[in-house]
Amino acid sequence: MLLTAPQHADEYLEILMAVKGSSKEKRLASQFIARFFKHFPTYADQAIEAQLDLCEDEDIAIRKQAIKDLPSLCKDSKDHTHKISDILAQLLQAEESTELAAVHNSLMTLLKIDAKGTLSGLFSQIINGDDLIRERCIKFVTSKIKSLGHEVITKEVEDYLITECKKVLQDVNAEEFYQLLELLSWTRLGQTVAGQQELVDMIAEQADLNQDFEPQSPDNENVDRLLHCFKLALPYFSVSTFLACFSVSTFLACFSVSTILACFSSQVNSTRFVSYVCEQVLPRLGEVKVQEEGSNPQLELLKLFAELCTHCGALDNADAKLDKIFNKLLDYMPLPPDIDPENPNQPEPRLEFSHVECLMYAYHRLGKQSPDTLTKDPDRLKDFKLRLQYFARGIQGYIKKLREALHGKTAEELKTEENKIKVIALKTTSNINTLIKDLFHSPPSFKSVISLSWKPTTGAAKDGGTSSSGQKRHTPITFSSDSPSSKHYKTEKSQREIYQPPSGKYSTKPRTSSRAEEGEHGAAEASGETPAGSGAVATGGETTDTEGVHDATHATLWEPVK
Repeated sequence: MLLTAPQHADEYLEILMAVKGSSKEKRLASQFIARFFKHFPTYADQAIEAQLDLCEDEDIAIRKQAIKDLPSLCKDSKDHTHKISDILAQLLQAEESTELAAVHNSLMTLLKIDAKGTLSGLFSQIINGDDLIRERCIKFVTSKIKSLGHEVITKEVEDYLITECKKVLQDVNAEEFYQLLELLSWTRLGQTVAGQQELVDMIAEQADLNQDFEPQSPDNENVDRLLHCFKLALPYFSVSTFLACFSVSTFLACFSVSTILACFSSQVNSTRFVSYVCEQVLPRLGEVKVQEEGSNPQLELLKLFAELCTHCGALDNADAKLDKIFNKLLDYMPLPPDIDPENPNQPEPRLEFSHVECLMYAYHRLGKQSPDTLTKDPDRLKDFKLRLQYFARGIQGYIKKLREALHGKTAEELKTEENKIKVIALKTTSNINTLIKDLFHSPPSFKSVISLSWKPTTGAAKDGGTSSSGQKRHTPITFSSDSPSSKHYKTEKSQREIYQPPSGKYSTKPRTSSRAEEGEHGAAEASGETPAGSGAVATGGETTDTEGVHDATHATLWEPVK
């Protein structure tokens, strides 16, 4: 017999009362409430409440049955989707795995029935629910929605999803921001330049680029937020990201040459981020806390800054921003040390190749926006060339020794941790050498293209980066013979023994100390005795064992061990 209204209203009410009966009655009630729900709209609210009672039953089998039957209440009418979705969203706090799986399955079923109504219930709990429910709703939405595809998530639903995600982004933690941004990049926002710009604007807002940089904020919060946001923003600045939206044939078929050129000229750029680092971060970089062990946030910021400079557009007041980069670069590029006859064993200045690669790349990359920044001040240019020459002498020996160490290695041998370190070490020193040659030109040149040592080497960058490193010999950079600076430097050279790069072993332990912590937290010294002339630095009459340190994941950092 089929129950229909109104003649069977009493029977349906008896079914609703059965939710207070025995276990068998409850399970049957769950099925029948859903089965005949559409025939009794007058009792819809009572039926939903009865089903909710079953979802909260002490017996897990009854709860799972009731959860499974909940989507059936919306099969023939979408009027109650929001309410059912809201109930299921609250049930996401279930701790038992099979029960939680039942909730997930019911939500997925409900999404296929009415995606927009289901999302409204979920976002209601994300915005108004307690922390646990909010967390699990966000996790569900960000991990499950994409699997439904655009057949279920139509343009109307997608627009609603984007709107609600933007509301939630007003108050999120780092993990939630990443999850929601990843979901938004799956929508139409990730498929167009305008959409990608919108995503980048969201990241910039999350990074608080309108606020002053506070390197000593509690728990390094300000620094961590910047690092996180820079990493999230970088993929949107690459032309390849936009091209990935299309097959080659589709791209060429859909766009005219003028449109393609306009498209490339309007790619999302990193100018806003680069400006912030120049104005706010670099002047206070030394205040960023460096941990005794683990990552070096100062170096991480510089690495990300270098990558951001690759995609930077025209800067406002470029001279001032280049000066900020230049001044910070000088902190890591020492002048040749004066000779003190009373202290022949004085230590050589510390050379931090990783920091120099980042800052020199940034200056070189952006320098073409104001190429006369250096030449308009002859004294500053003269001082800078002294530093460049001294630094070049320090790295050319490293390059030679690294090439010798890697020469003849098989592909399998290059996979060892020690050789991976040397390979990236060679990239770092070769990059610096290439940039120094450009900057040493008169006037300074900004033409060479390199691939940063921690990035995969491809295409033109590879060619540019190996234009110098591919040579067997490196001619030391020197001043012209008639230059006063050259004469002065040669006099110093005759008074002391020039810094000789090491040829010893390289430690596999990454160095994370800052300049302020010189001599502390160093990598372990190479074990065993080092023959004279092999792995030693001449410092007056005393030799000091030297180790090169590089973390294959991060950038390289070597220094003479004091």
